[in-house]
Amino acid sequence: MTLSPKITRFIHAFAAVVITLLIAMQPAQAERIKDLGHFAGLRTNQLVGYGVVVGLAGTGDDSLEYATLGVKGMTSRFGLALPPGVNPATKNAAAVMVTAEMPAFAKPGQRMDVTVSALGKAKSLRGGTLILMPLYGADQQIYAMAQGNLAVGGLGISATDGSRLTVNIPSVGRISGGATIERTVATGFESEPFLSFNLSDADLTTSLRVADAINAAIGTDKAIAADAVTVRITAPIGAQERVMLMGKIENLMVKPAEARARIIVNARTGTVVINGAVRLGPAAVTHGKLTVRVEENPTVVQPAPFSRGRTTTEPNSDIALEDDGAPAFEIGRRASLSEIVETINSIGVSPSDLTAILEGLKQAGALKAELIII
Repeated sequence: MTLSPKITRFIHAFAAVVITLLIAMQPAQAERIKDLGHFAGLRTNQLVGYGVVVGLAGTGDDSLEYATLGVKGMTSRFGLALPPGVNPATKNAAAVMVTAEMPAFAKPGQRMDVTVSALGKAKSLRGGTLILMPLYGADQQIYAMAQGNLAVGGLGISATDGSRLTVNIPSVGRISGGATIERTVATGFESEPFLSFNLSDADLTTSLRVADAINAAIGTDKAIAADAVTVRITAPIGAQERVMLMGKIENLMVKPAEARARIIVNARTGTVVINGAVRLGPAAVTHGKLTVRVEENPTVVQPAPFSRGRTTTEPNSDIALEDDGAPAFEIGRRASLSEIVETINSIGVSPSDLTAILEGLKQAGALKAELIII
């Protein structure tokens, strides 16, 4: 049996919604504390730098001044001074920006991956080699040095007639282990008066449960819930003692609080996500579509013979009205998530119409949830 296009679109539109709803209906399980947040100070640090990629097969920059200065600076380090007026920025080189994230506790000599992105009009970085260049932190200090051969997942092909085929993004590449760390970042966690554990999602109930789990494991009144995000933990001074304590705390199991009732509507894609805490109060809803079609069919009017008249047109409009009325349906008291899904499927509305219904229920006070439209 072949489904109509309208039914097929409806099924596809709500497939992602139903899957998300089924996941949301599962009871909350206990999770490790390390999966709920992170300790303050133990964070990654963003690094950035400017460099030059060479060895390209004619797909680099041709006249970008940044590339010209970069190549001149690179050659000057080897004692090679280019004559005045010579432009070394051929299409075999490209100016690039290099970015990386240095993890917490990174030590000199360790390696990390870097991402290389074209700065100018380079068509592709495939086959290129990044020349040795520094990576700077937010304090303008050098924390790593990067160099290596690029791995580019994209592909770009151009023909002489101007046609072009591009697969993925050929102007961005990656170097696995392409940067060597030269300096550490002080975290200061070993000398702070207390440890702070920050939750990824602010929730007072979860914060209290984390504090209770820590107190039950390491001692009463060692941890307090400072707010909806931070749990403060009294800890001995010293890196070794605190590392042992943090490792023990990270593996404690805590059942997080149920999330707030939320409905997320993506107005661009039509995706609607409803979590299991959403409830509907008593309400009656009717929904229909009114379509007006106007068709213009002008009629050509010919003048009588020898009347010296002019050929003209007369307007001829056809107006059609279609009213796809739908009967009202009632929502019972405190409708559950399964009842909401059943009601949505029964009326067969599109995602855009569903958004209008949800907004109306929110305004009427029947929707007990936070409606977020992105």
